[in-house]
Amino acid sequence: MTIAKWTVILLLTVYLAGLVVLYLRQREMLFPIPPVGRTAPDAAGLPEAEEHVLTTSDGEKVIVWHVPAKSGRPVILYFPGNGDFLAGRVSRFKAMIADGTGLVALSYRGYAGSSGAPSEQGLLRDAAKAYAFTSARYGTERIVAWGFSLGTGVAVALASEHAIGRLILEAPYTSTADIAALAFRYVPVRLLMRDQFRSDERIARVTVPLLVMHGTNDLVISIMFGERLFALAREPKQFVRFAGGGHDNLDSFGAVETARRFIGY
Repeated sequence: MTIAKWTVILLLTVYLAGLVVLYLRQREMLFPIPPVGRTAPDAAGLPEAEEHVLTTSDGEKVIVWHVPAKSGRPVILYFPGNGDFLAGRVSRFKAMIADGTGLVALSYRGYAGSSGAPSEQGLLRDAAKAYAFTSARYGTERIVAWGFSLGTGVAVALASEHAIGRLILEAPYTSTADIAALAFRYVPVRLLMRDQFRSDERIARVTVPLLVMHGTNDLVISIMFGERLFALAREPKQFVRFAGGGHDNLDSFGAVETARRFIGY
């Protein structure tokens, strides 16, 4: 009995220690910032873009890349994934702007030259500032908010509170807590997680046309999460499944072309 008792105590101690580590390091796991510094658009291969440094409501300095839209064309307000940096998405941005569509791409706080450290509320503040920058130049109807992966939670939050023209969600989720709970089955994730991005609670407040794109072989955010979020969304909406598509390769399956048809300008 003594051996059994101490075994239980040891296992419980290890488990609790693991919980402490997960709690303290959760933002490092959710926001794995690439070791990339500030890069000018021209140096990254996107000379069409202008770099702007915006001051958020809490005083952080965040970077956006802006490619002006041609006359009458929409502008994509782009929210990247958690491991993204703008210079690493140049080929995608070039495809987005090829038809004269404008672009405002946000570098979240803590990422690639932007100040501060990421958190859910911080990213939502960054998004609000990028939205103000965009709407001041284009109005609201021309704005197409496009979120990828983690950025879908940012895009849904923005669209639930601000006027836009359309919303595109690529590899979305119901909440980051749902994803973490699947990965850490024996951890009380919903009690410990600080940044949950509850798109499932916000999506019903989105009233603009919605496009959801998801790969059937997405091993990072299972398509079941995208389907669940889509079921909660209001019409008009459409869901495009890319057979064989993964998490980070949907451009190879026609994601930009699909988005262009949805935007329909």
